[in-house]
Amino acid sequence: MNSENFVEIIAHTPLVSIDIILRCASGNVLLGRRVNRPAKGYWFVPGGRIRKNETLGEAMTRISTDELGFSIAIANSKLLGAYDHIYDDNFLGKADVNTHYVALGHEVLLPNGQSIDYDSQHSEIKWWSVPELMTSDEVHENTKAYFRGC
Repeated sequence: MNSENFVEIIAHTPLVSIDIILRCASGNVLLGRRVNRPAKGYWFVPGGRIRKNETLGEAMTRISTDELGFSIAIANSKLLGAYDHIYDDNFLGKADVNTHYVALGHEVLLPNGQSIDYDSQHSEIKWWSVPELMTSDEVHENTKAYFRGC
């Protein structure tokens, strides 16, 4: 599917995605600074859309491998819930087309000794404490939603 066809789908329907709330042993959370739309320039949890005919387990494995450099089995995650992520823009920057994700937030504890190899969608990664990320203007509100009420 070409980009123009995909942006037409985005204009008319929500996308379903998996977001990975990755915690280290200290409780800090891994965020990456996004280089792509939507949420370009903001710190955000790793994640991605689920492809047609891809199971949740397959999507978790693919997304974690692509964005973190290691595979996470969905059985090793805790579903936090479904969250609406609505953005004013879209990946192409096409005028008058917003993006709506239904994001399935999954919390995962980083395995001991596991290294992280982030992808080209992020200019950098950083571990954040929850109080620090909740007060930062650089962390996207959709990421902060995972920690409200904690």
